[in-house]
Amino acid sequence: MTRARRAAMVASSGALLLLGLACTSTPSPTAGGASTGPSAATVPIGPRPNDEELARSGGAVTVVDVSTDAFARSAPELTAEERRAFAVGNNFFNDNWVTAPASTDGRDGLGPIFNAQSCSSCHFKDGRGQPPVLDTNGKSELGLLLRLSVPGPDGTPIPDPVYGGQLQDKSINGVPAEGTILITTEEIVGRFDDGTVYVLLKPSYAIGDPAYGPPSANLMISPRVAPPVFGVGLLEAIPAATILALADPDDRNGDGISGSPNYVLDPRTGERALGRFGWKSNAATVEAQVAGAFRGDIGIGSTLATGEECTSVQAACLAAPSGGSPELDDQKLGRVVFYNRTLAVPARRDVAEPNNRSGEELFASTGCSACHTTELRTGANNSIAVLAGQVIRPYTDLLLHDMGEGLADNRPDGEANGMEWRTAPLWGIGLTGTVNRHTRFLHDGRARSVEEAILWHGGEAAGSQQRYVRLSADDRRKVLSFLESL
Repeated sequence: MTRARRAAMVASSGALLLLGLACTSTPSPTAGGASTGPSAATVPIGPRPNDEELARSGGAVTVVDVSTDAFARSAPELTAEERRAFAVGNNFFNDNWVTAPASTDGRDGLGPIFNAQSCSSCHFKDGRGQPPVLDTNGKSELGLLLRLSVPGPDGTPIPDPVYGGQLQDKSINGVPAEGTILITTEEIVGRFDDGTVYVLLKPSYAIGDPAYGPPSANLMISPRVAPPVFGVGLLEAIPAATILALADPDDRNGDGISGSPNYVLDPRTGERALGRFGWKSNAATVEAQVAGAFRGDIGIGSTLATGEECTSVQAACLAAPSGGSPELDDQKLGRVVFYNRTLAVPARRDVAEPNNRSGEELFASTGCSACHTTELRTGANNSIAVLAGQVIRPYTDLLLHDMGEGLADNRPDGEANGMEWRTAPLWGIGLTGTVNRHTRFLHDGRARSVEEAILWHGGEAAGSQQRYVRLSADDRRKVLSFLESL
């Protein structure tokens, strides 16, 4: 069955199928006894690792840290020169950019319209963002943005002619911000098979206080929270062939899962490349992801992502002074990219604890590991030596999966359709509350807990979600205990 036909069948079902942490059935063996496609939950490397090896989620790029800095540590085996590059990149990641012109000309050029003043404003302590909440001073915390588009002549999304490709809810003095993010929620009540009631919050999004007139009638909105950035260098180092070996876009093995790659343009080479980063795998490299975020979120252009976010109707924005061209030179961009690539992965905890071991087995038997691939290996060669040849346990296949209507943004992105999302890595997920002071998950942070994220699964993941719902309360606690240990 083709990918397009499967998507159409899911869309026409009318069921409220719910993204985020799992997929569906157990592996379907081929005639030769081996699994193919996404059901091959690991790339075979050898015998089952011992507990010490399982704890090393990032291989040699693992740190033992359960503090609020657990996501912000460097890879342990960097050279002295690499440690200096990491420190410089860390500064540029955390420091605020300012309005141009300024005496700090190495960090000026903010905006004119933007979402944040620094990378860490959204990726707090290198972790994940959350939907807007008010702090004790009445200030809205950062971490969620709205991608915008309208259908082009051939149906392909293009930036909105007035508000561009992303809502910029902040601006420098003298330039109107584009608007605010409005979120309304609807309660969805469900029951586990044992009768326990659960409540999910379904969000809807709109632009409030639009500064440049009403949004387009056919505007498409896709909310995105900032994902964690640790471990991305390892994910980038996985050979493309390894990821493609897990893909099964036409579901040839009939297991209901059709993981598909997204192909995007690499701005450095100008060539078509395998997407790995972003909620829809719409960036091929860490460099492309970082450069795109600087331009889109902070308004800082580079040689890879040039120009301002102003549209033709935003006169004050177009007239605002620039911080130079480029505002972020290749050396600074390179340091931030190096910093991201060499952030370590926190070690898994309490591997041998009986509930965690049982939860790990239930995670596999319910089909979750069919998409959240347990074990992968990075390539043998890498310009950063510590990233090469590592056995890692990120719990992702980096592929796109149809997650059903409940999580659909109905907005294509590259070769991803409006119901597809990249399998989210799970390593470090149990430390989110410690590091980021919240437990909001999925692409828009709608899930208030790991369990709610599981319950939102639909589409290809509906089978796993239903098997989880049928578990006893004790077995559900074991699954959650295992996930908290990652």
